[in-house]
Amino acid sequence: MIDATALLHPDVSPKAVEQFRSSGVAIQVRDNLENTTNCSAALIFGGDGTVHRHLPALYQQKIPMLAVPAGSGNDFAKALGIHNVKIALRAWKQFCAEGKNVREIDLGVVRAGGKEILFCCVAGVGMDAEANARANRMPTWLKSRGGYVLAALQSLVAFKPVEMSVLAGEKKIQRQAFFIAVGNAHRYGGGMKVTPQARPDDGLLDICVVGRMNKLKLLCWVPTIFFGGHLGLKQVEYFRAPEVRIDAGRELELYADGEYACKTPLEIGVLPRALRVIVPG
Repeated sequence: MIDATALLHPDVSPKAVEQFRSSGVAIQVRDNLENTTNCSAALIFGGDGTVHRHLPALYQQKIPMLAVPAGSGNDFAKALGIHNVKIALRAWKQFCAEGKNVREIDLGVVRAGGKEILFCCVAGVGMDAEANARANRMPTWLKSRGGYVLAALQSLVAFKPVEMSVLAGEKKIQRQAFFIAVGNAHRYGGGMKVTPQARPDDGLLDICVVGRMNKLKLLCWVPTIFFGGHLGLKQVEYFRAPEVRIDAGRELELYADGEYACKTPLEIGVLPRALRVIVPG
């Protein structure tokens, strides 16, 4: 017998859970996964930030989770092939019937100041972190309708490139840069494929360093991030590694899955096969 927990973003109505109960499964709406016993699955109704907040419990308890896209970006759900609620419902019914459509994927882990912060999509410092901060202050309706792109453009105007250093094994990069993105999955910000070659189950992180360039040139290239075209820029360095250390000439914030995580200096690693996800068959 499947006993499931539904975790909802505050803007999501509990009525959204009803169609998932049609599979004859007991689903209890809770605020978190603390003090849950015999929980067979967790359905998370929200976006990347909602998933992000529950990652520690999902990782510790090894509970299969279904991302139901109900947020502003939903990049994690879409990276798993769940582009809408209809697809999520179909995956859930298959899980209830057979339980075979569960995939084990990696998690990124940020280490700074004695803390560890898990993330599932992308972590970034520099201009894109400032864009995240701006986007998070926007009303939900705007954020879900291209708000991140608007925030990125505003940050581009205001941000001054910073001396950043990246150390990954024997590879070292030190240069003036706009931002560094570290991806466990290939997309963030409502569809921007900043680390387009990232796969969440290869045991590696994809690192994208966008160096200093003319702002007008970068502005023209911003739209190409939606299909990974920015990798064609000579000022962009892209590589893979199991762990990376990032520092900067001044203290920079890091955002992971669209949420504030910590400040530089920091290290980012990968936890292989750390999260169990329910996916379309």
